[in-house]
Amino acid sequence: MNHKRRGVALIFNHEHFFWHLRLPDRRGTNADKQNLTRSLKDLGFEVRCFDDLKAEDMLEKIYDASAEDHSDTDCFVCVILSHGENDIVYAYDAPIKIETITSMFRGDSCQTLVGKPKIFIIQACRGDKHDDAVAFRDLVDSKEDEPETEVDASGVYTLPAGADFLMCYSVAQGYFSHRDTVCGSWYVQDLCEALRKHGSSLEISELLTLVNRTVSHRTVEKCRDTSLIGKKQIPCFASMLTKKLYFHPKSNS
Repeated sequence: MNHKRRGVALIFNHEHFFWHLRLPDRRGTNADKQNLTRSLKDLGFEVRCFDDLKAEDMLEKIYDASAEDHSDTDCFVCVILSHGENDIVYAYDAPIKIETITSMFRGDSCQTLVGKPKIFIIQACRGDKHDDAVAFRDLVDSKEDEPETEVDASGVYTLPAGADFLMCYSVAQGYFSHRDTVCGSWYVQDLCEALRKHGSSLEISELLTLVNRTVSHRTVEKCRDTSLIGKKQIPCFASMLTKKLYFHPKSNS
């Protein structure tokens, strides 16, 4: 993470959708966009925001980013704020497979990001199931320090084309993702708060685990649909990273 630039962060923000899809407006998403823009800029990213793009235009912007020269950057981030289900997200007028987006940044497609973190943050439903609250006894977390296992690889070595991706989802597969119409989604609120407090000090998987914990403590308190009151949410992340990842402050910023 010692390149000249931190890297590009794309934010695709979807509030309105083509009537034919019969998807409701996502009120509160602009709060998410502003919150994430601030958090990512604070970490040194060059943030580019796009609102309500059609699928063709969205894929074009993503392809353009994958075709850029990222040689002097640390990493790449792509954020999608939208409706979704299972493995798709919605652009303004059509669904897009998440894999279609990520495949453009695989090592065999985007050479200048090989060996660098490619982080995808997806705030969208992944189904319509709602998580219930269950009682538990919270034990004190142990503070065992894990030994450093970082080893520098010298000489020529190869990486799988799918290495160094980090997929961050607002909710587990099959479940509904909660959003406040004023403050924005639970996940983005808590992610941005964690980045603000610990973004330059915590390793990314520790930070995302903290976000899982914070979101898991939230409960639906007010809702037009009274059957949702008391429901919960748990985010999840899938890491294909090959090294520990820290966003230490850049000396040139």
